[in-house]
Amino acid sequence: MKNGQLLAAVDLGSNSFRLEIGHVDHGQIRRVEYLKETVRQGNGLDSERNLSLAAMQRGWDCLARFAERIAGFEPSHVRAVATQTLREARNRDVFLEKAQTILGFPIEIIPGREEARLIYSGVAHLLPQSDERRLVIDIGGRSTEMILGQGFKPSTLESYRVGSVAWSMKYFPDGLFSPTAFDMAEVAAKAILDEVLNVYRRKDWDVAYGSSGTIGAVMDVLEAAGWPGGVINRAGLLWLKEKLIKSGRSDQLKLDGIKEDRRPVIGGGLAILMSLFELLEIDELHAAQGALRQGALYDLLARDESSDIRESMVDWLSKRFGIDAQQAQRVSQTAALLFKKIPPPTQTNDDLMGLQRKLSWAGRLHEVGAHISHSDHHKHGAYILDNADLPGFSLPELHRLSQLVLGHRGKLRKLEGNLLEPGFVHQLFALRLAVILCHARRDPDLKGFELSQHEQPGQGFTISTRKGWATQWPQSAHLLREECIAWQKTPWSVTLSS
Repeated sequence: MKNGQLLAAVDLGSNSFRLEIGHVDHGQIRRVEYLKETVRQGNGLDSERNLSLAAMQRGWDCLARFAERIAGFEPSHVRAVATQTLREARNRDVFLEKAQTILGFPIEIIPGREEARLIYSGVAHLLPQSDERRLVIDIGGRSTEMILGQGFKPSTLESYRVGSVAWSMKYFPDGLFSPTAFDMAEVAAKAILDEVLNVYRRKDWDVAYGSSGTIGAVMDVLEAAGWPGGVINRAGLLWLKEKLIKSGRSDQLKLDGIKEDRRPVIGGGLAILMSLFELLEIDELHAAQGALRQGALYDLLARDESSDIRESMVDWLSKRFGIDAQQAQRVSQTAALLFKKIPPPTQTNDDLMGLQRKLSWAGRLHEVGAHISHSDHHKHGAYILDNADLPGFSLPELHRLSQLVLGHRGKLRKLEGNLLEPGFVHQLFALRLAVILCHARRDPDLKGFELSQHEQPGQGFTISTRKGWATQWPQSAHLLREECIAWQKTPWSVTLSS
């Protein structure tokens, strides 16, 4: 990517939405602009895990302001990611449909471990280079991410459903602070976090760093009160806890360094942080300047430089489930060749590249469920992909792959909703044909094999073969005729011409 190129990251957090714009400078990203708005979407989840209209409107209003700033950016230069609140929300599609239209760019709901990976990347890129073994903690509004790593490479990633907004709502309702409330909040946090004792052992890290949100707020308060800057220790946490209890309630809290938007959620965040200090035997937690949004920016840079972590994750999953690598590559390459013959209409170059990339991954993973069951491997493969936690992938990306894998064989009725999207249909058709043509597990004979789209977009496709092809490859010809029949029960038609 050229020096000076602008990149943007949008972080839709549970407490705040953030926009970070940076420019590329010899492999590094220098900040150009940073915007933050307190949206508190996490407060808008009801007992049924539905976002309230008011919470959604706050998000839409914020994104409209962000959209004005990044209007005109190329899609490949923007990454918008949503975290725990939208992972939980049952009506997230209602919010996302309008949010993406307002922002003008896709919004990815990322898994917890992907959030942790991006946080670590952001932290590591803004710390001095070192061989130290790092523990990185980020306490967000509804989740807490913890990572072990060295240099730019994380080794252990995890996300826990405990956060400052959720804990403040549950254990400090109406902003009331008391010793009993803190005791209950800390015990509850430890009950969720106690498994960290087996994963994030004290002997496995040298220095602990805290990123963003709660930890940044606590550091600001302590520094304003005269404690050493850029670090949190146990004595400082106990001092702050006593200050909160003495104040009685958040709106009566008189402390320099605390921002208004942080007052309502400081109690829950502090209880979680104190629990982690005790569980992990932390003496000092150092300030980290990087966070999720910087990690998203560096991920954009890595993807442009062909070091996309998603590629390595596909390879890892293939090896993990013992996929026939030669067949996977054969199907993937054949599907790519066929897809180029029938590109979906009204797609930009970036959109086409994205569709081609996902089709390639689906081809390489179409037999990921075969280790479980041969006859129903497409169903098991879809389940694996829908439930995998693969760094680099968003939840919608994994679901898209699962649906392609599910549909690469068998009836099409199970994909009825997806068949309304032309991009998906073109991907699926190319993948199904590739599987048919490679059924004998050897390179297919594609000489004279052509695909074309019907005159009216969205109607269907025609398969054409050279004279004598069907006689030479009778099983393939039979499977193609069966494929034409399979599509008859969908809005799309497929005809075979020889």
